Amino acid sequence: NDFLITKEQFLGFAQEHQAANLGIPIIAETNEKAEKIATRKASQNAITALAPLLPEFLGGSADLTGSNLTATASFKHVSGKEPGNYISYGVREFGMAAIMNGMALHGGFLPYGGTFHMFSDYMKNGMHMAALMGLRVVYVLTHDSIGQGEDGPTHQPVENTSGLRYIPNMDVWRPADSTEATIAWVAAAERKDGPTSLVLSRQGVPGVKHDAKDFASVRQGGYVFSDAVNADVILIANGSELGLVVQAAEELTKAGTKVRVVSMPSTNVFDRQDQAYKDSVLTPGVKRVAVEAAHPDFWRKYVGLEGAVVGIDTFGESAPGGDVMKHFGFTVENVVNTVKSIL
Repeated sequence: NDFLITKEQFLGFAQEHQAANLGIPIIAETNEKAEKIATRKASQNAITALAPLLPEFLGGSADLTGSNLTATASFKHVSGKEPGNYISYGVREFGMAAIMNGMALHGGFLPYGGTFHMFSDYMKNGMHMAALMGLRVVYVLTHDSIGQGEDGPTHQPVENTSGLRYIPNMDVWRPADSTEATIAWVAAAERKDGPTSLVLSRQGVPGVKHDAKDFASVRQGGYVFSDAVNADVILIANGSELGLVVQAAEELTKAGTKVRVVSMPSTNVFDRQDQAYKDSVLTPGVKRVAVEAAHPDFWRKYVGLEGAVVGIDTFGESAPGGDVMKHFGFTVENVVNTVKSIL
């Protein structure tokens, strides 16, 4: 049938697509649009663009397809005895992770599966094993922080993103805009030696049109988003908080503080860069403030004892996402005051 191919055919497809460097036009087209959308929607757009180019794609979700936005019109859902390339796993996150591992070990497939980020804990052992075995698997983890709002603290990740970053050989991406999300998806699809977790927002994020020369820098996990000569402070952020940091940097600049803004969508990838590149982004000796709607302790290794972190070390609350973010200090005023406190 249409969804079964031989190993020789698969390897031929893989070589053809790798040679064509198919990620570049997809990234460029996304960047040109610079849409203000949730990164979960940007992920769906990337899946839609990549699916025709990757016959090995085998998608799915743990009963949350409509929320994770993991399906597109081109997929055929597995149903009864009918084959397809999209699986509705039901409410069984660990089962999904284990099945994806088996398919990756079999070969010939690039399996990905979606759930709420909070529920990644249910499949952590399967994710751990994927990393241990170096499997090519992708996890689509949406509703990534307290910013998702009304579902409340039972569904609002706090420590989860840091926990995934600590798994050896797991690449975690938390993109700040549609271009970063597309680059993250291309990186995940191209990765051959381990799994990737895409941590994505429920709420919309600002549309950003990047300079095309920055695409390669994004792939390095962290890069200078905006700069100032002889910066007094470096603000580090990712995901939905990058837009907040950009606004704070504008206020600080007006007050005479020179600010560099660093977007760090993947700390794992950034940490693998050579020291010269890391120093070019996080200049030694310049004080730093990191901002992420997650537990602050993870960021201490980047900001040091003289820096600061705007984060959350308690459970969230049930309210509209914007109100929850404000309640926990994710505001321009608090970021500005935090910077002033260390200078």
